[in-house]
Amino acid sequence: MFDLTGRTALVTGSSRGLGFSIAEGLAQAGAALVLNGSDAGRVATAAAALRAKGYTVHEAPFDVTNDVAVETAFARLDEQGIEIDILFNNAGIQLRGLLVDQTAANWRLVIETNLTSAFLVGREAARRMIARGRGGKIVNTGSLTSAVARATTAPYTAAKGGIKMLTQAMTAEWAEHGIQANAIGPGYMLTEMTQPLADDPKFDGWVKSRTPSRRWGLPADLIGTAVYLSSSASDYVNGQIIYVDGGMLAVL
Repeated sequence: MFDLTGRTALVTGSSRGLGFSIAEGLAQAGAALVLNGSDAGRVATAAAALRAKGYTVHEAPFDVTNDVAVETAFARLDEQGIEIDILFNNAGIQLRGLLVDQTAANWRLVIETNLTSAFLVGREAARRMIARGRGGKIVNTGSLTSAVARATTAPYTAAKGGIKMLTQAMTAEWAEHGIQANAIGPGYMLTEMTQPLADDPKFDGWVKSRTPSRRWGLPADLIGTAVYLSSSASDYVNGQIIYVDGGMLAVL
């Protein structure tokens, strides 16, 4: 039920960080990969690293926030005969700052990267999944902030709250076509992006004291849930967000 052999997964924002780990986890379960990022060189480096481990990897560097770029990228995949069975909308950024100090430009950048991209890429993937008639899997990356807010993360919180509802909207329209759309909500994960927070003794202490598991999450902690939501094991699971947070949302 968890075997992804014969399926191809596009993971956005997969040249490093959580996206790279998720992509590798899907490959370990048997999927062929399409790696994505805005930096072609970084995508090529990531692809080479995974190919060295024996995985089948394609490269699709494009800007997930640009509708023309997204449409062009999918047209190119069509020309290459690459059919996306699994879409993992992972691309995201964080720009911290008090809400009263946020610029409109930063707000738009965070919303477009974290939320609009999931709509744009999801739309193109779903169009093809529907046309092929054999369904597919769409997994959107949410966050703890899909459910709760924290000071200095307002644009990110708005975007990730939107991801939760976008996932339900996808379900409302696409479930009848055999497409399961769900989301994964990571807790505080130790990555290149969050390393400065982990290096701050006060913030590090807050995360560990606030999380029942008493530690930061690791990218590998997401793989099991990612594979589950990408596999036949979740064929009757739709419109859900699964939090992988060490229990943080379960306690006051």
